Amino acid sequence: MRETRVIEFKEIIANTFLKTVSAFSNYDGGEIFFGIDASGNIKGVSDIKQACLDIENKINDSISPQPDYTLEIQNNDKTIKLTVKSGVQKPYLYKSKAYKRNDTATIEVDTLEFSRLILEGKNIRFEELPNKEQDLAFDILHQKLKESIQIETFNQDTLKTLNLYDGFNGYNNAAGILADKNHFPGIDMVKFGESISIIQKRVTFENISVLAVYDKTLDVFRDYYQYEEIQGADRKKVEKIPEAAFREAIANALIHRTWDVESQIRVLMFDDRIEVISPGGLPSGITEEEYLSGKISVLRNRNLANVFYRLGFVEIFGTGITRIKQLYEEGVKKPEFEISENTIKMVLPVFEENLHLTEDERKIYKVLSRTMLKSISEIAPYAPFGKSKTTQLLKEMGQKGVIKVEGRGRGTKYVIK
Repeated sequence: MRETRVIEFKEIIANTFLKTVSAFSNYDGGEIFFGIDASGNIKGVSDIKQACLDIENKINDSISPQPDYTLEIQNNDKTIKLTVKSGVQKPYLYKSKAYKRNDTATIEVDTLEFSRLILEGKNIRFEELPNKEQDLAFDILHQKLKESIQIETFNQDTLKTLNLYDGFNGYNNAAGILADKNHFPGIDMVKFGESISIIQKRVTFENISVLAVYDKTLDVFRDYYQYEEIQGADRKKVEKIPEAAFREAIANALIHRTWDVESQIRVLMFDDRIEVISPGGLPSGITEEEYLSGKISVLRNRNLANVFYRLGFVEIFGTGITRIKQLYEEGVKKPEFEISENTIKMVLPVFEENLHLTEDERKIYKVLSRTMLKSISEIAPYAPFGKSKTTQLLKEMGQKGVIKVEGRGRGTKYVIK
């Protein structure tokens, strides 16, 4: 066992552990082990019963409000396990300060994070707070509701039903995010060329309805990742990246982002992939495994999610990641997801159909996919096989119709079809 974000070792009972009690209570809970040094070695506690009393008294006297915790004696009366649960009366303060875990360290929260803890303790979300602008128009929302669920009458009662307005506080922040014009950030899109130093297009959609941001983002996506093929008398739309996967990624980013920071959602577009980077890590109460598996859905912006659901932008809450994975089931390359404390990143590769390649052929395919055209002398240094086997694998892939062979002899080139 080692120290982690939710596990801490304390060789002696010093007041510093109280900061970690505050951190665990304010977020996802955790365990503190007394009588174990930082390397995980058992050193033991001299008077185990008195030590338990000291821990209990220090917590009860120093942490406000009272946290939810238990004490357990372990290792033949040598160590103490303190289990601290995530509390509901946040923030939990030690010497009038709130703390959080940063990897294996405990640090004081900043002003913004402190404000979030206060709201969470009151079961209030940022989007439910009164919006600072009350002169708002909702023509875009009205039109979308009319198109999706045939709502003709649109007034304050409609907005009350959507939890965007009440008679005492007026419009909330969710209403502001959906309003035709607002002060909220949006999406910054960049299309790169052969390298990140070559920018082919950059556009930012902000201070407008999130519904317009969603539509405009899709329009840019279609310009680069969709085209038409003429097959006889018919035209067929070809998607380099499944639009349904991109829709889910953008809807997920808008619904789950933190709106109390000025950061834009970033959409980085490359020839072989799209990266969607959303401000704000996972909502409190959900693990990375639960998020990626779709087992649990914790909505950071529930009012906004409700509107997206009614408009058909999302199907069922919490299934976005699962849906994206399903869309790539037949693909060679799979979506990737990276989660940090402050961001969630989704990577959608260009869809390449699974052609039932062998494991060795897949390795060669990955080398080929780096550029569209290569000779055997260019491929061989990157292949994990000898030149002879690499050449044989290329021939077999050519017979399968996966690649096309161009030229002869030393001038032979290989290109992915």
